[in-house]
Amino acid sequence: MKKAMTKKPISIEASERVKRLPPYLFAEVDRLKRELQAKGKDVIDLGVGDPDLPTPSFVIEALAKAAKDAPNHRYALDQGMPELRQAISKWYQKRFGVKVDPESEILPLIGSKEGIAHLPLALMNPGDVSLVPDPCYPVYKSATWFAGGEVQLMPLLEENGFLPDLKSVEQEMSKKTKLMFLNYPNNPTGAIASENFFKNAVSFAQDHQLMVAHDAAYTEISFDGYQPSSFLEAEGAKECSIEFHSLSKTLNMTGWRVGFACGNKDMIRHLGKIKSNIDSGIFRAIQWAGIAALEQGEAENARLNKIYQKRRDIVLNGFRSFGWKVNPLKATFYVWLAVPPGYTSQELCMKLLKEANVVVVPGNGFGPNGEGYFRISLTISDDRLEEAIERIKKIHS
Repeated sequence: MKKAMTKKPISIEASERVKRLPPYLFAEVDRLKRELQAKGKDVIDLGVGDPDLPTPSFVIEALAKAAKDAPNHRYALDQGMPELRQAISKWYQKRFGVKVDPESEILPLIGSKEGIAHLPLALMNPGDVSLVPDPCYPVYKSATWFAGGEVQLMPLLEENGFLPDLKSVEQEMSKKTKLMFLNYPNNPTGAIASENFFKNAVSFAQDHQLMVAHDAAYTEISFDGYQPSSFLEAEGAKECSIEFHSLSKTLNMTGWRVGFACGNKDMIRHLGKIKSNIDSGIFRAIQWAGIAALEQGEAENARLNKIYQKRRDIVLNGFRSFGWKVNPLKATFYVWLAVPPGYTSQELCMKLLKEANVVVVPGNGFGPNGEGYFRISLTISDDRLEEAIERIKKIHS
């Protein structure tokens, strides 16, 4: 009788690109949050940027109607339905005064994150460099690394209005710098950019033969009469850039995954080729819902902005009342606050969670230049925001 051979277990390790990803800095916060909830504590979560309000009924009705139409159940075209691209084109023209060709300058996406993550694969070679704002939405960095690229950080400093100093950036650039990410209105800082800044960024890109990816996910969340601009409004922008938009934050559709990229036709074409080899198009019934959102969403968006403006005022006035420095906020539903002396970002966030049962996000989770700040999301009801402020006030009074 033959002896059974002992097989050596297969060693399963992550790829080098996965190993390169930074550790999840919010893991300890999440662990403690779950631990407190298990003990019956009432935890108020101001960390997640996910709207608490429902998707508008007219969008849901458009989905329900389209979902009953059997042809919509089949594979969707990667480039999206012509009707959706036409609706995006009309919306851009009405909202920003920018003409984008629905045939060659628009690409619908399964959420803007998908397109942002795929863009470096379409445009960069291993060893190429992307300019990434810091602090930032983390996918700009991870997408670059997945494409074999390198990241050069552009510090966003408070003294510069959380805008990158392009002259300082220029001094550290290499010949392999190919792509620059921008994001205004900004997550996490809530900062806004002027039309003049966009104009200068276009000139900078042209001078250095760069491509620009502008993440415009928050242009429709703004206050006090301020209306953010599109990067594509700047003269020459379409020669070197694309802009990513999304219905996620605009009309409470985060789970629907409807986004789109608009701009330079070559960048759109290259991104489309990557997309067609990795995934499929948006479910057609959701595309019809997206058309309804674009065509009918203006009044609802205005209503939502009034709600967020009231929440903004609750938070800003609350922190001012107990002596904290507060920056104005004209757009996004994020409040970016400086950490009081004596704490790191992580230490303050852990203190608020342990002693006030309030979750906020440490700024260093968005990059090294986020240290010394923390982020609060306004995606929670007025009364819960007020209660969170009172809890924080008690432990800092």
